[in-house]
Amino acid sequence: MPTRPASRARDAVQHSARLDRLFQALADASRRQMIDRLSAGPASVSELAQPLEMALPSVVKHLAVLESGGIVLSEKRGRVRTYRIAPDALALVEGWIAERKARYQSQFDALERYLASQPDEDEA
Repeated sequence: MPTRPASRARDAVQHSARLDRLFQALADASRRQMIDRLSAGPASVSELAQPLEMALPSVVKHLAVLESGGIVLSEKRGRVRTYRIAPDALALVEGWIAERKARYQSQFDALERYLASQPDEDEA
């Protein structure tokens, strides 16, 4: 069954909103540092807070932004909340970047073909 225009428009808006949340989550140096730490494995809130020299409530707010962006997942066991990187956390950003890179690369390829087709100034 073909996708209807309204459905495609809604999907595009949702995709854009997900990208916005992802880029917002990546925009802060402290959150990027947390992502770097989590790339080594799961960590508790207090483990993530330790190198940042910030209060736990602030760390929790940053982690909420990362979770909203789809970058991290959390699990609570007893009194300890543990965070880990979400599978394919950055796939959406990677895809967005790859699309733009392919576009500008094709423009550079066209420019290269054009320049190669031009006679050398020495020959003219």
